[in-house]
Amino acid sequence: MSPLTSLTSPMTLTPTITVIVLFAALLHASWNALIKSGRDVLMDTALVAAGATTVAAPLLLFFAPPPLASWPYLLTSIVLHIGYYLTLVGTYRAGDMNLGYPLMRGIAPLLVALISVIVFHESLSPAMWLGIAGISGGIISLSLLAGNLHSGVRKVMLFAFANASLIAMYTMVDAAGVRQAGNAPNYVLWMSFLEGMPFAALVFWLRRRAFVAHARLHWRRGIIGGTFSMLAYGIALWAMTKAPTAAVASLRETSVIFAAFISAFLLKEKLSFARWLGAAMILGGIVALRQ
Repeated sequence: MSPLTSLTSPMTLTPTITVIVLFAALLHASWNALIKSGRDVLMDTALVAAGATTVAAPLLLFFAPPPLASWPYLLTSIVLHIGYYLTLVGTYRAGDMNLGYPLMRGIAPLLVALISVIVFHESLSPAMWLGIAGISGGIISLSLLAGNLHSGVRKVMLFAFANASLIAMYTMVDAAGVRQAGNAPNYVLWMSFLEGMPFAALVFWLRRRAFVAHARLHWRRGIIGGTFSMLAYGIALWAMTKAPTAAVASLRETSVIFAAFISAFLLKEKLSFARWLGAAMILGGIVALRQ
């Protein structure tokens, strides 16, 4: 079965899958908060990438490599993820988490939906389109209507749009790759092991002494963040073998609700009425996805 065929096969977003993907969203928001809460975003992002590789490495003894047919997707995803990490660092350096994170995660589901329909001919019901629009609109409003616009917002938006584009691309590549592999754990573990090394090696090459010193102090952050990152994306890819890609992609971006509370209570960033309104739009979108 080709990945294009598998992407068009009938799939359903069940209540069980919905709850599991929401848990993945919490994990995703948590590892992003770990990065943003640190003193050096670049170093912490590299630690998370290296942490995913470290956690995945011993597990490879129990999981065979995915089939050769899935490797072009896996290798393409690794390249896209390096760009993702770089634009993630740029976004968080340019502005607050409660501005950059919702922009990155809100634009991506719309791009995924368009790609899945135009390129992969995935069928989405009117209710799903409504749900995707509600989730993305609510997510984006968390940034644009929350009173945190400032003179540097253009730079944040440029980085965030670049990041969202990469998210959409690697999501579609991995959705096809994991279905081609026929086994989500094998694909995710090998991808997690391979994707972390190039970015961590790049940061090590650029700032060797600083990276080593940072890793000695904060290696636990890398292990925890890497584990959360691997689990969050692994769950999402598994869900994409069971439910429409665009629906899962939108649902996992509800991580911004968790991120909003994390940024408010742990990072002491403002949680305004407009952010509550955006959260309500997201919840409405989730309900529409389930219709």
